Amino acid sequence: MDGDTPLLDKTMVVYGSPMADGNIHNHRRCPLIVLGGGNGKLAGNMHLKAPDGTPMANAMLSLMHTLGLEDVRNFGDSTDSLSLSAP
Repeated sequence: MDGDTPLLDKTMVVYGSPMADGNIHNHRRCPLIVLGGGNGKLAGNMHLKAPDGTPMANAMLSLMHTLGLEDVRNFGDSTDSLSLSAP
């Protein structure tokens, strides 16, 4: 607990891999898990599927924006931020 709030509600943990299938070095459709509430800025209980060809860096850029780093305009090979809300 952190005060009256569970610590996980104030945390953003990112877990994933740059390879969807390491046996063939496939870097498409890579899984990425985001845990925690991001201090109330992340909704939970959702599954998002990015359109084919979307760079994982788009998700990372969106997470940086969620943390308040709005001045970051690009990250790696990002093309745009990824919507982190359900369609």
